[in-house]
Amino acid sequence: MLTLVENHSLPRTAAFFDLDKTVIAKSSTLTFSRSFYQGGLISRRAVLRTAYAQFVYLIGGADHDQTERMRQYLSALCRGWNVQQVREIVAETLHDLIDPIIYDEAASLIEEHHTAGRDVVIVSTSGAEVVEPIGELLGADRVVATRMVVEEGRFTGEISYYCYGPTKAEAIAELAESEGYDLARCYAYSDSVTDIPMLESVGHPCTVNPDRGLRREGAARGWPALSFNRPVRLKQRVPALSMPDWPVLAAVAAVGAATATAGLFWYASRRRAAYARF
Repeated sequence: MLTLVENHSLPRTAAFFDLDKTVIAKSSTLTFSRSFYQGGLISRRAVLRTAYAQFVYLIGGADHDQTERMRQYLSALCRGWNVQQVREIVAETLHDLIDPIIYDEAASLIEEHHTAGRDVVIVSTSGAEVVEPIGELLGADRVVATRMVVEEGRFTGEISYYCYGPTKAEAIAELAESEGYDLARCYAYSDSVTDIPMLESVGHPCTVNPDRGLRREGAARGWPALSFNRPVRLKQRVPALSMPDWPVLAAVAAVGAATATAGLFWYASRRRAAYARF
């Protein structure tokens, strides 16, 4: 059982979440491949290739070599894309594609960290044009993601900042410095063995749906292991009520009961008056 209650007299803290297969059930970038095809950005062949990559990723995750090959492929694929068009496609299809694959357990955990007074930060290897809107959808306070080089409004195919492996840990350390986070009291969540540096950087690392390598490493280090398996649309979720909400509900219920009782008395008195006239 994770203890998420925050002592507000202590320095600030945060919860750092990987995105793909940790908060959402698929690869965020690959999920948009069909939308990019419909927008004329990629070919049918590229759609099929990304669908296969998504399948492989879902079955076994991605180690360093697989991630590197996918990075090279996607970087070359997006060369010449109009950045504004990409953002518009993501915005138009975000709810249809991403909302249904958000893990209910992850959404609840994000809510719990916010309730405890912690910032929530999404730290993802996927591109910022995809991750930032998803972070906003999730209510994240900050997003750290891979950024591509842009010239004259188009991607060049080169990467200016690669948010991967040790770089994630460096980004977390920089945020801790700028935001005043006490990393010894912060949390981090990931599914991938490549995120061990990120998990090591905080006092409360947790594995989520871990791949084989992370499962083995997490068990050796005694890290808590979480299993998320209930994707659900955010609007269909019923958030758990915190304790301060119960008095409010009790008051509402009391008013409702009193109103209903008063209505019954009024109805009964009208009925008696009606019968008395006959």
